[in-house]
Amino acid sequence: MPLLVGREYNLMKTVMVDLEERSYRIYIGRGILGNLGSYMKEFNYGNKTLLVSNPKIPGKYGLILKESLAQNGFEVITGEIGDGEAHKTLATAEILYDLAFTCGLDRRCPVIALGGGVTGDIAGFVAATYLRGVPFIQVPTTLLAQVDSSVGGKVAVNHPRGKNIIGAFYQPDLVLADTDTLATLPVREIRSGLAEVIKHGVIADYQFFEWLEENIEQLQNFDPEALAHAVAVSCRIKARVVEKDETEHGLRAILNFGHTVGHAVEALTGYLAFNHGEAVAIGMAVAARLSVNMGILPEKESTRIINLIRKAGLPVDLPEGLLPEGLLGCFQRDKKVSGGRLTFVLPERIGRVSVVRGIDKSKYVEFFNKEMQNII
Repeated sequence: MPLLVGREYNLMKTVMVDLEERSYRIYIGRGILGNLGSYMKEFNYGNKTLLVSNPKIPGKYGLILKESLAQNGFEVITGEIGDGEAHKTLATAEILYDLAFTCGLDRRCPVIALGGGVTGDIAGFVAATYLRGVPFIQVPTTLLAQVDSSVGGKVAVNHPRGKNIIGAFYQPDLVLADTDTLATLPVREIRSGLAEVIKHGVIADYQFFEWLEENIEQLQNFDPEALAHAVAVSCRIKARVVEKDETEHGLRAILNFGHTVGHAVEALTGYLAFNHGEAVAIGMAVAARLSVNMGILPEKESTRIINLIRKAGLPVDLPEGLLPEGLLGCFQRDKKVSGGRLTFVLPERIGRVSVVRGIDKSKYVEFFNKEMQNII
């Protein structure tokens, strides 16, 4: 399936997330950062806004946003936070609370997240909890954030005992994804985002997965048309899942494909060896092999999934030195554990996954022992 071409790539795309009174639009396009102020005029906001970002975000993006906001009557207070998971803490949230209170933000004043997933998570957590909730806007600047973390309303901070343990479901008022911001990303960051893009194809859209098999190189080479298509399709897939299960009581769990193992890999390597997308890529490959091991997924389908992950320049094997007992310990502390039962999202075929619970732990130990032996 070749890269789609045509006029639609030059147009801004809009994806609606339909959650009744919490519904919102995702705007996707090139060069649309400067539109934010006019979009915000549609809401009954106060005249101040807290813009949360980090030092790695090119200064020009902040300048474009501030000019757009100023032209539409908003006073901007800037809160700069550290980059990376190590800064996604209650201590960082407290700094932002102090700034918001000192500058007089009231309950009608929005918090804007400009940056990647960490920035969106911490800013959203602050918005959800400051004054028991103020408006929130996502302006994601990484591929991973544009296709995943900015959509769906999950906000959180980390705790020494686990990732995203303290958080809430808190939907933004709007998401603005300017795909021009992706051109400034390191290749590693694009590849990290591709893990979540591939995930969406595996869990819900066989045709999109086929398109990715044909066009993964264009995405790695920052092709703007391919990126816009991937972002829009990924957002539509995630939006449809979130609409059916906003607070993860059922269907939404399929979005965790690759994340159970991925979060364990991140935690056991101190959040230093792998970024989030790389860890999820490992988790997806391991889940595909586990599904084959359990007789759920045909091996040829697993091979296609793993080959696409490799083609995206992402890892597919657990790192050396991890012990099955350590992995199981992380799994048991995972937020998705219920009643002590381990939970894995496993592919049945490309385009469909299922949530598997309650499998005997000895089978997991046997499988992960085999996984570790394969990389030694």
